[in-house]
Amino acid sequence: MKNFELPPYPYDLLNPYRDIAANHNGGLIDLSVGTPCDPPPNSVIKKLSMSQNERSYPKSVGSEEYLNACRQWLVRRLNVGSDDTKHIAGCIGTKEFVAAVPRDLRLKYPEKDTVLYPAVSYPSYAMGASLAGCRAVPVPVDDQSRLDLRKIKDEDVERALLLWVNSPNNPTGVLEDTQSLVHWGRSNNVPIFSDECYIEFTWNDNPSTVLHHGNQGVIAVHSLSKRSNLAGLRAGFYAGDPDLVDWLSEVRKHAGKMIPGPVQAASVIAWEDDLHVDQQRAIYKERLALLVDSFQKLGYQVDKPQGAFYLWAKCEGYSSWDMVSDLAERFGVIVTPGDFFGDSCTQNVRVAAVQPDQIIAELEERFMGDL
Repeated sequence: MKNFELPPYPYDLLNPYRDIAANHNGGLIDLSVGTPCDPPPNSVIKKLSMSQNERSYPKSVGSEEYLNACRQWLVRRLNVGSDDTKHIAGCIGTKEFVAAVPRDLRLKYPEKDTVLYPAVSYPSYAMGASLAGCRAVPVPVDDQSRLDLRKIKDEDVERALLLWVNSPNNPTGVLEDTQSLVHWGRSNNVPIFSDECYIEFTWNDNPSTVLHHGNQGVIAVHSLSKRSNLAGLRAGFYAGDPDLVDWLSEVRKHAGKMIPGPVQAASVIAWEDDLHVDQQRAIYKERLALLVDSFQKLGYQVDKPQGAFYLWAKCEGYSSWDMVSDLAERFGVIVTPGDFFGDSCTQNVRVAAVQPDQIIAELEERFMGDL
């Protein structure tokens, strides 16, 4: 049997370009990783040192206070029916959960060996499949960058453990038709796992979750990392199908996976507070508008996304890595090459609106100085 070959971590490949960008007269402007730069609520940070939850082991599934806060958020913020929020469990952020699901599900369904995921997507969906010894099969997207389920081979449907969905999508910002995806999953007996961590940053439409269509055969995955600028806390949850939630939570219990107690206590405050998210929405909306204008003036083809806080941009005659190199050398700016997100993305870069306003203004000045 051939040994597993672990590929380089994608963002490590940008290190040489970071060095080039850092040599720019004004220093490095990093618009690559989607790491929040704005402050989280002060009340959350204070609670971390005052919870008195440090001594005892926390429940793997999450405390009742934590889970109730998550349930109430689903009902209040997303208008999910209360019956569809009953089966829920906490996870250590969501990237860890995304990477672990294929392995955990394969213990339940050893006859299944295929993970379906969007051909243009966050790389952890495919990596989770590989780490589980599964087949990672990308699902083509249509001319609107939405999943084209008609192009999935019958054999892959039969062998599928799950289909990953990401809406709003990272990197494109596209919104999926969740109702049609859920219908397809139920018709083909393929669980739909929907990564919805950008759902409160939906710009023109109401947020859409798979849980709007009942919880049978679906799992919705949510996180505080983006909505509350708390990526460092690693707090999230998954909710949906009773059988799937029960299985995954029991496996994770045996593996000792648990959100730290103080983090759970502090996260309750974040899930209960919507005002700070509304304020953050306004900030991202303005930054995206400024970045769209700046990159368009530089000659890039780019529009405001339907959701999330990324631009999916291209420049005629340039490959992904050409754009990465050019932006680093000329402007000290680092963006993410499109091929991190799929083999069909070699003509795009992703630009993250994750620098403070004064840095975005500095970027605009650098661009204008070159025109």
